Amino acid sequence: MVFVNYRLQTINYKLSSCQLSSNIGQLSTSYLSSSNMLLFPNCKINLGLNITGKRDDGFHNLQTVFLPVPMQDVLEVIASHNTTQPVIYSHSGLQITGEESDNLCIKAYHLLKNDFPQLPGVAMHLHKVIPMGAGLGGGSADGAFTLLLLNKKFSLGIGQEQLISYALQLGSDCPFFIINTPCFAEGRGEKLEKVTMPLSGYTLVLVNPGIHIPTGWAFSQIKPAKPAKSVKAIVSQPVSTWKEELANDFEKPVIAAYPQLQSIKHALYQQGAIYASMSGSGSTFYGLFASNPQIPANIFPAGYFVKTVVL
Repeated sequence: MVFVNYRLQTINYKLSSCQLSSNIGQLSTSYLSSSNMLLFPNCKINLGLNITGKRDDGFHNLQTVFLPVPMQDVLEVIASHNTTQPVIYSHSGLQITGEESDNLCIKAYHLLKNDFPQLPGVAMHLHKVIPMGAGLGGGSADGAFTLLLLNKKFSLGIGQEQLISYALQLGSDCPFFIINTPCFAEGRGEKLEKVTMPLSGYTLVLVNPGIHIPTGWAFSQIKPAKPAKSVKAIVSQPVSTWKEELANDFEKPVIAAYPQLQSIKHALYQQGAIYASMSGSGSTFYGLFASNPQIPANIFPAGYFVKTVVL
């Protein structure tokens, strides 16, 4: 898309330098004019993840803490005034697989268009940085931020609760990104309670081996059960206690199917992580470090995605 290409250098600069504000719940806009709007959808990790029950609607109930992470895609929208094609979509960066009809950004546009017929056609460009199918919620963030962007840019006047309702129609992780501050989540993930996470200054190392874990398969490996102690109670304890108590129910069956993933967690602890775990249904693992670790370049295979961010 022409409208993004002339600013790609600016985008790349902002990707390398920008950090989420400490008040991450506020909509962070890096570029706004009468014609253009540029947002940075960030990813998340799960601090603990327990599948507590199977629902009548086919979904599962869960408990987790969502933590926003300052690794971001780039999303830009302009009004296109194209009467034959309501959404002109393009992308760059990491490869995006699947049909455009399944793209959450496009779905978000049509979701709002149904209720706000005055919404004009748009040209939309997504620069993809967050690995897909990795347990980091990158696609969910893109969909939720599209709702936020369209609401802001075209002055639709949609309140937060309604935005959360729209986001839930896109996916179970999407409502979190409307709030986008640390939250304890229950239900499908839409029952959100803000929590204080004293992790400022910690360093997070993300490691993704490029293995796609089918979400449906992952859920089929779980026998839902209520934990003896809730995720919310465990994360209120010192981080040093998490290793023994804070668990992701998906981790054991995923490692059983892909034994090479165990070595990622082992390596993170060897390098001094206070806590290490898998995020979501995988296959990304993360390590929390009290200070900036010096990770040897050859500790992970060359094809692995490794990213270090300061919280």
